Amino acid sequence: MLEKAIEAIRKSEDRPGLARLRLEKYHEGLSVQILHIGSYEAEAPVIARMHAFIEENGYQPSGKHHEIYLSDPRKVEPAKLK
Repeated sequence: MLEKAIEAIRKSEDRPGLARLRLEKYHEGLSVQILHIGSYEAEAPVIARMHAFIEENGYQPSGKHHEIYLSDPRKVEPAKLK
């Protein structure tokens, strides 16, 4: 499926970052999630709140957090980034 999407994009427009695109599987098990809406500079308190929740509920992080971006920063104003 990923290969078909890459091929379709390649036919329609030039995307320099396309070669770096990859599909990864994560086997995370139990996880904590939080949605931050706003600029990257304003995300620290949200991440701190997530870490506080983890500690307050007796859990421990099993590694670094990762982020999934839902918005394109080239098209969305910083206050509305997801």
